[in-house]
Amino acid sequence: MSKINFNYIKIIGLIAVVGFLFAFSNQRNKVRKVGEPSIIFLGENKMFITETNVSKLLIQNQEPVSELSKEIIDLNELEIALNSNLMIKQAEVFMSVNGGLSAEIEQKKPIARVNTNASYYIDDEGGFMPLSYNYAARVPLVTGNIKRNKLETVYQFAKFADGDNFLKKHVIEIHQNNDDTIDFKIRKSDFTVHIGTLKNLEKKINNFKAFYQKAFKDQVLDHYDVVNLKFDKQVICTKK
Repeated sequence: MSKINFNYIKIIGLIAVVGFLFAFSNQRNKVRKVGEPSIIFLGENKMFITETNVSKLLIQNQEPVSELSKEIIDLNELEIALNSNLMIKQAEVFMSVNGGLSAEIEQKKPIARVNTNASYYIDDEGGFMPLSYNYAARVPLVTGNIKRNKLETVYQFAKFADGDNFLKKHVIEIHQNNDDTIDFKIRKSDFTVHIGTLKNLEKKINNFKAFYQKAFKDQVLDHYDVVNLKFDKQVICTKK
């Protein structure tokens, strides 16, 4: 009987020791500082915001996360801080079992740059994107009657141009007129292409491509002042 009691006491003691060690280890793990976060940029656009910029956004309770213990870090709060940055399209923050903090960042993609009283990019979803101190994108300039809360027409053309190999290579300026019609200019030529409205845009652009190829072959591109695509069944050219 006494032998059984002795074994029982040893088991209880062993459980107590294991429990103490687990609680001690768990407490040490909680208060462990996370160290410098690992920042991973996803996608092709990696130039506009740097690791240093992201690290500065990883602030909680007025302190960098590298100075904080695991148990007080709010991953959701950090994600909100990152996603509030107008350079960032999407951000997710993770913490590994051993306390390593990582942030995955997808930057916005600019497709045009407004160059009026204010300067900023229009991204590929039609949203506002500020200029970057780190990198300048090679995208068409947008001029004319532009308002930040009324970018839809310019965005639709810029989006179309960004997805068309010919336009992406040649278009250097998009101009919105007072009546919201669109003009554009192309690289190495000084004539203006007048689209009018964006109705039947694909057909108008196909007409322009046919005109361009013929005029380029005949070496007469410099003879024109305006190329009018307003009527989708014809191209009307005004010579200088």
